[in-house]
Amino acid sequence: MNISVIIPLKDEADSLPELTDWIRKVMETNAYSYEVILVDDGSTDQSWEVISSIHQNDDRFKGIKFKRNYGKSAALNVAFKEAKGDVVITMDADLQDSPDEIPSLYRKVMHENFDLVSGWKKKRFDNVLTKNIPSKFFNAVTRKMSGIHLNDFNCGLKAYKNEVIKNIDVYGEMHRYIPVLAKWAGYSKIGEKEVEHRARKYGVSKFGWERFINGFLDLTTIMFIGKFGKKPMQFFGLLGTASFMIGFLISLYLIISKIINLDFTITNRPSFYIALTIMMIGTQLFLAGFIGELVSRNASDRNSYNIDSTKGI
Repeated sequence: MNISVIIPLKDEADSLPELTDWIRKVMETNAYSYEVILVDDGSTDQSWEVISSIHQNDDRFKGIKFKRNYGKSAALNVAFKEAKGDVVITMDADLQDSPDEIPSLYRKVMHENFDLVSGWKKKRFDNVLTKNIPSKFFNAVTRKMSGIHLNDFNCGLKAYKNEVIKNIDVYGEMHRYIPVLAKWAGYSKIGEKEVEHRARKYGVSKFGWERFINGFLDLTTIMFIGKFGKKPMQFFGLLGTASFMIGFLISLYLIISKIINLDFTITNRPSFYIALTIMMIGTQLFLAGFIGELVSRNASDRNSYNIDSTKGI
């Protein structure tokens, strides 16, 4: 199969018939073998009935239904496990992503050998204050922290090699950071393509300001796990040891001062309580690292690595 198209959606019954007809036309024009996986993320409208009707008319269009809203990351993660195409393309269901971009994305993955190609909606039709400006700030911070030079991390229109989506785990709000997850999994050939952004035709946006707060928290999580996920003692142990030593040196100074001057009162000085607090914090951080190592060493994926079997044969 050439292409799997994955479309997570919530309350998009109005746009689905037009979107699926458009995808079908693009695929048939280019003679692709394909499947389309529509993930209903707890819709309260007639989305599932529309998906069922589309599937009855064309079994290349498949549906997955969640009993409640779990979020876009969960929808993508489930669909990634089912996707069979050599190239997997994700897009939103609100008609703001154009299916006409599919052939060029497919060629960049298959013929230019990119692991992942992210869309860049350079010209947007969103609200400037609530979406455009926060999005630019969000992307700038993500570029700085991840070292991946993309202009639009959050663009729903992306293309992947199938092996990429099989080797990453998407949860929480981490669909925004799939390029970062792919990089940590060893897929470093990440490209970008300018794509068309269309004005919303039906319904309203399902995302609010909280997506930026959740997004930055998840970015911090990804960066930490990527670097210290299998060696937590190197982070917590270092901080704990440094903190304990600072507290110990302060305490040692107070003890020596007491020996030199018997009138010197240790317990009346703020530095005494600061030293005790710092040593306690250091001990707790060290123990956190120790417990993290115990958990990590007993994890089933402790020694799992993404091996390129084509190298070194």
